[in-house]
Order: sequence, then structure tokens, then C-alpha cells
Amino acid sequence: MTSVRLRLLIFALIPVIVLMPLLLFLSMSRWSMDYDNVLIANVESDLRIAEQYLARIVDDTGRDLAAAARSRAFARAMQDDIARDAWFETTREALNLDFLYFLPRSKMPEPWPVVQAALGGTSGSAIDIFAPEDLAQKGGLALAQRAEIPLIETEAAVPTDRAREDRGMVVHAASPVPVDVADGVLIGGALLNRNLQFIDTINALVYLNAVTGGDRHGTATLFLDDVRVSTNVRLFEDVRALGTRVSAAVRRAVLGEGQTWLDRAFVVNDWYISGYLPITDSRGDRVGMLYVGFQEAPFAAAKREAFVVVTVAFLAVIGLSAPLFLWLAKGIFWPLESMTHTMRQVAEGDLSARNGDVGSRDEIGQVAAHLDGLLDQIQDRDRELRGWAEDLNRRVEERTAALRDANAKLEETFRQLVVSEKLAAIGEITAGVAHEINNPVAVIQGNVDVIRDTIDVEAADLTTELALIDQQVLRIEAIVGKLLTFARPAEYADFADRVDLRPVVADCLFLVDHLMIKGRVEVRTDLVDVPPVCIDPGEMQQVVVNLVMNAVQAMDGRGRLDLILGPDLRDGQQGARLLVRDTGPGVPDDLLGAVFDPFFTTKQAEGTGLGLSISQTLIQRAGGLISARNVPDGGAEFAVWLPAADESSTLAAQ
Repeated sequence: MTSVRLRLLIFALIPVIVLMPLLLFLSMSRWSMDYDNVLIANVESDLRIAEQYLARIVDDTGRDLAAAARSRAFARAMQDDIARDAWFETTREALNLDFLYFLPRSKMPEPWPVVQAALGGTSGSAIDIFAPEDLAQKGGLALAQRAEIPLIETEAAVPTDRAREDRGMVVHAASPVPVDVADGVLIGGALLNRNLQFIDTINALVYLNAVTGGDRHGTATLFLDDVRVSTNVRLFEDVRALGTRVSAAVRRAVLGEGQTWLDRAFVVNDWYISGYLPITDSRGDRVGMLYVGFQEAPFAAAKREAFVVVTVAFLAVIGLSAPLFLWLAKGIFWPLESMTHTMRQVAEGDLSARNGDVGSRDEIGQVAAHLDGLLDQIQDRDRELRGWAEDLNRRVEERTAALRDANAKLEETFRQLVVSEKLAAIGEITAGVAHEINNPVAVIQGNVDVIRDTIDVEAADLTTELALIDQQVLRIEAIVGKLLTFARPAEYADFADRVDLRPVVADCLFLVDHLMIKGRVEVRTDLVDVPPVCIDPGEMQQVVVNLVMNAVQAMDGRGRLDLILGPDLRDGQQGARLLVRDTGPGVPDDLLGAVFDPFFTTKQAEGTGLGLSISQTLIQRAGGLISARNVPDGGAEFAVWLPAADESSTLAAQ
């Protein structure tokens, strides 16, 4: 963070971009919690209304049945069997009961607490769960069939093997009959299974509209155990979710632990703000639940919309605050940016850059003026230092030039001294060589003549071999002479002919054929006609043989030797080029520049180091070039180039 503008902007906006989002987050979190609490309070209030209505239905059923039991119409009906049946049917319909009957005290009492209380003289009502056979006995087969509800697989419900719910949830009431009328109790009941009028009435009381649930899209449900036996929750638009089941979490809390559930819950296929109340029967057992709730989606959407509005408003404040702050702070930024620009120019080498009048008289303006003063001093010092540096450089250059000339002369003198010493050493060597070699050579030549005279007639069969010995003896004498020529070139004169290199190179292979046979060297030649060159054939043969022997030795007697002869144009001059290429290890790169030095050898005690040096001398004397390089595929390659001879060219001895 190097920009003052950026740092000041961040410092100014920290309360907005850090504290305000934190405050907004805390506020929105608290608002969201309060909003959720309001929704829970609403569903709790709705649940209490539904609970009160259910309790009123149960109580009204008990009071209405007690009034009927004490009525004169019931007393008169009990005196006449025909009138009694009519009264029971009429009264059952009037009280919205599904069954109504008189139980004499003399019969086996039914095991229901409300009936036991009525036999004891106390009217009562409660919700009881009737088995299918009890429903069929009390209200007929049709009542048992109306109670049966197929179960529908429901997401998040407790797994079950049951296929249907055939029990009935009944508002059960019993009232004692006056003794002067009959000795027994009057018993009635209303089945709540599929009682849509009952559940829609609860929904209408709570949510204004039994179909849509009013503005909150509310629903109400009556559960037998965890099965919806009466509900206005919809599976589809016109299909109620009868037979679907409550989620396992709600069942565990309400039916298992007896708690009232006031929270969000998954209802059939959507999330609802839900209230569940456990329902107990006349024995005090939890047998079902009463539910009211409304869809969570509209309120969640309202919360998201509120979050979006607040976030957009916050971003708008940030977007307006940044440029407004920058505009108000430009009186600080402009002088600082001007000084930064000036320092950048100075760093790039422009010592004449200045801030000038930055339009500010405060501390920043004073710093800018002080910086200009320091830059003036730096520029003056720079001029002085440059003057001193130029004078020093001039003197150094003069001394360096003098030292360079002296060093060049010293190197040239040293090189000449080294060459002279080497040539002197070679001169001494060649003197001894000439004496030591010429005597054995003379003995060899004499003995060859003796052999030729002794075998006489048989000499005809050995003519080629004896002639070859004569040639090599002459060649030894020539080599000794060349050594002397190399040591003291000014004292000897050479004669050069126009030479066709192709047969000369081909003849050389015969001279080293024994080396090829002794080892496993494959020789490949590509010898084409080339322009004649001006060089002594023996000297050229000496060069070629030396290069071939070096190649064979480098390959340790195993490999491939390539000899390639062809015309070559160098610097606009026609000539011939001979390539001698092997597949050996090559020459170390750091030694390539020294292979033609006198006495340089890589064969340690096996060589004198004169072969390549003499070869270079012979080729250069003929006006040619010899070079060495390593082949990328492996091995070394020596190239000999000789200029083409003129029609009348010969080299005379000097």
C-alpha cells in the first residue's frame, strides 16, 4: 500500500466499510430473530384459538348430550319403543353425532372413563380412539369405512409398515339418565376422521379463509397419532393430504415428549411456520396432535428483500462516500502526488525536476519547498561529481591505453620467445633424429638390396612388397627432412606440383590398411574429383596418414572412419576439402583450441605431440587451412582445405 490517497481513503472509510457492515449485520440478525419470534408468536396464538375451538366442541358435545338425557322428550320416548327409535335418530342428527345410544346399567359397562363417570352420575366428554370393530358396532359398517384412511409415503416421516389408518378419533360423551326415566347412561360420539367441516371451521376462525388461509396461507390439521385424518393441507390443488404423516422430529417432540412445537417444520412438501399441540384421550394418553401453521416462503422472501434493500443502500453509501471524500481531500492529494511525480523524475535521472508552487501554504507546501531546495543542492553536487568523474575517467583511459600497448608488446614478445624455444628444441630433436634414423634406414635399404640380389629369380614374386619397402624407406628419409624443414623452414626449399588429391588420398588407405584389419574399423569413403591443388604429394600423404592414424587410435581400433573429398568454395576462392571423421569420444571442448600446438598430445607417453603441428605447418605452407571440431552425433572431425592451383603455378625453392 504505497499510495497516500489510498491509505487516507481506507482510513476514512474504515468506519463505513467495517463498522457499519458489522452494525448492519447485528441489526439485521436481531431484526431477523425478532421477525421470527413474531411469526412464532402468531402461530402460537393461532394454535391457542384452534385448541379452544376443539375444547369447545368437546365440551358442547357433553353439555348437549346431558341436556338431551334430562329432556322430557327423551323421557316420553323411553316409554314407547317406536317413539324411542325416532327420537334417537332425530337427536343424533340435531347434535351432529355419528352414533347415539342408551346403555342400561344392567349390561356389562364399557371400559371408557367417560362412561364410567356417567354411571357414577357425572356427565363427561373427551376424545377417544375407537378400533374399527367398535366403530362398526356403534355406528355401523359405513362409519368404520369412513374412518379408514390409506397411508401416503411422506418425506421425513418415521418409516412404517402400515398401509392404512383404520382407527377413529371420536369426540366421545356420556351422561347419566334420571332414575325415574331409566337406569343407565346416554352415550354419543362424533367421528373426527375426514370431518372436513370441523377442520375448515378451525381454519376459518384462525386464518379468515378456509381455502387459501388468508394473507398468511394458513392451514389446520387433526392428527391421529402421526397421521393426518382431517386437514386442509393440500397434496395438489384439489386433493387434501389425508393419510400423509408428520415428520419424525415433530413426532418425537410432541407425541414422544409431550411438548408443544412452535417452530418451522416441513409439512408434506413445503416449509411452514408451525404449531403442534398434543391431544390426550380420556385415559390421559397422547393419541394425536392439533396443528396450525402458515407457509414460510412469503416471509422468507420478505426477509431476503429487506436484506437486499439494506445491502444495496449500504453499497450506494460506499459508492457515494469514496468520490465525495476524494473530492474533499484533493487539497492534500494534489501536493503529495506532485512531489511523488517529481521524485520519480529525479529517480529516472532528471535532476532538474522541481515541485514549484503546489498551491498550498500548510505543512505540505513547506515540505514541497524544502524538497526543491534539497534537489538544487543535489544537482550542484552532481555537476561537481560529474566533472571529477570525467577527469578521472580520462586519466584512467590514458593509463589503460599505455598498459594495453605494453601488455600487447609483452605478449607478442613472450609468444615469439616460446615459439623460438620450441623451434630450438625441435631443431635439437631433429638433429638427433636425422642421425639416429638415417643410419638404420641405410642398413634397411642395403639389406633390401641384398635380399633382392640373393633371391634373384624369386624376387619377381615379391616385386610389389620390395617396392613398397623402398617407397617407405624413401618416405622415412622425406619425413626426417620435413622435420628439419619444420624446425628451420628458412633453410629449406620445397617443390610443389599440381596434385590430384583423389589418388593421393586413396593411396593413403593402403598405407594404413594393416591398422584397419588389426582392429575393427569400418572405412567409408566418398572421394569425388576436385580441382588440382598445389602441394607436395608426400607432404599431403603425410598429413592424411597422420589424421587417419589419430582417428583409429581415438576409436581404440573399433568404429567407423569416414573420408570425404569434394570441391569447396571458401571466401570466393575455389578449392578442395577433405574431411576425416571418426566415431570416437571426440576432443574435450576446452582442448580443441590447442590440438595444433607443438608437443600437445592426449596420448601421454605414446606420442610426441608433433603430428598435428607438422600437418598444420604443411597445409598452411601450401596456402590452406586445417581445423578440428566435435561432431554432434559423437566423434571428431578434421577438415583440410586447399586452394585450387593456377594453370602455371609452382612453388620454387627460396
